[in-house]
Amino acid sequence: MQGAPDPFQSNAVSCMMPAMRPTASILGVLICSSAIAAQSPNIILIMADDLGYGDLGCYGNQSNKTPNIDALALTGLRFTDFHSSGPMCTPTRAATLTGLYQQRFGPKFDSAISGVRDRDTGLPLNAVTIAEALKGKGYATACFGKWHLGYQPPFLPPNQGFDEFRGLGSGDGDFHTHIDRSGREDWWRNNELESEAGYTTDLLTRYSVDFIRRHRGKPFFLYVPHLAIHFPWQGPDDPPHRTRGRSWHKDKWGIIPDRGNVAPHVRAMIESMDKSVGMTMEAVRSEGLAANTLVIFTSDNGGYLTYGKELRNISSNGPLRGQKGQLYEGGHRVPFIANWPDRIAPGTTAATAHSTDLFATFVSLAGGRPGEAGCDGIDLTPTLLERKPLPGRMLFWRKGDERAVRSGSWKLRETGSKTELYDLSLDLGETTDLSNQHQAVVARLRTAWSKWEDEMNQGAVR
Repeated sequence: MQGAPDPFQSNAVSCMMPAMRPTASILGVLICSSAIAAQSPNIILIMADDLGYGDLGCYGNQSNKTPNIDALALTGLRFTDFHSSGPMCTPTRAATLTGLYQQRFGPKFDSAISGVRDRDTGLPLNAVTIAEALKGKGYATACFGKWHLGYQPPFLPPNQGFDEFRGLGSGDGDFHTHIDRSGREDWWRNNELESEAGYTTDLLTRYSVDFIRRHRGKPFFLYVPHLAIHFPWQGPDDPPHRTRGRSWHKDKWGIIPDRGNVAPHVRAMIESMDKSVGMTMEAVRSEGLAANTLVIFTSDNGGYLTYGKELRNISSNGPLRGQKGQLYEGGHRVPFIANWPDRIAPGTTAATAHSTDLFATFVSLAGGRPGEAGCDGIDLTPTLLERKPLPGRMLFWRKGDERAVRSGSWKLRETGSKTELYDLSLDLGETTDLSNQHQAVVARLRTAWSKWEDEMNQGAVR
């Protein structure tokens, strides 16, 4: 059935010139408060990399053992209609941390920034991040994991509001040697390279647990963007692959004896990440912080099903069509779990939510006023805490010449001259194109997309 028509409007809560850093007075309103709210919660955002919609037990997977993430879902709120703002790494990270569509920062943020052509740039330093907003409200902040919004200083987390950073700046690194695909060392401690032995997932877990224990006495924001399950596809027992000083761009996937079946390596990575989630949650419980800690688990985009001509059976997007890099549902509908004992009732919701919503939600939970976040997303707090429905809105995606619009249950996808329209309430797998039967819907969504793109281009940081 047709979703309710949504007249085009900006998705912003209060976002006239969102891509520019606010003036001192505006920023003061945004991030300064005379006293920290007594119940300001700790916030832990765990973001998997390339984890598909169907990769977890709680989303129907019967092969991967994910008891700790499943427990988060069982005792928390599991979303079935949550969307990353892009089908690749960098776009979603930019949108999540700023609350803005990544297109406001220019077309290069449609896709992953490159360690070759984009090595000397990154997320504009005048973009206000969640970390900056929460730090101004008295939070300790840390990022442990994959950044991929800048490869080197000054475009690393310490210059975007994070008190502590350990991890990699690039899009991927060997899980054992921490060498990026250009053959460079890529393991940072704040703004300095600092090599360290250990499997990436294990190191990020150790940093996270230590941070939680050191900051049990004040509110904290812990952002854990795992590298798993991005290639190189290496479980804890798989061998190291990359060495320093040579290019790995044409050999970036790791040592895969059976390229037609990558799943065993990916399964080991998923299960290692699940153990990491379990250890992080045990630290929260052992420090007596569970009652005042919101934990979010999600993914930056959908999973790969295939790669190139040989690599097969990689990840799972369940019933969804498409994969990472595409604007079918498999590219951007992702797992999303919110857990907060005694505050978020266990259950499942079909509310349609988006990466840009996290900024407004976290600012609100930290004591901010409605609308002060100044972003493209909306505050999910009423849905999380009271199960209130979200307001109707349109959602938009762009990756090069591929574009998509969501309005109610209608989804329009266009690439070049090809137009497709799907009713997701009846056809979640996007198998039946209805564009010829509903040309008025196509015209409405196409017009809305054009207006949205004009707004994005006007607000871009060049």
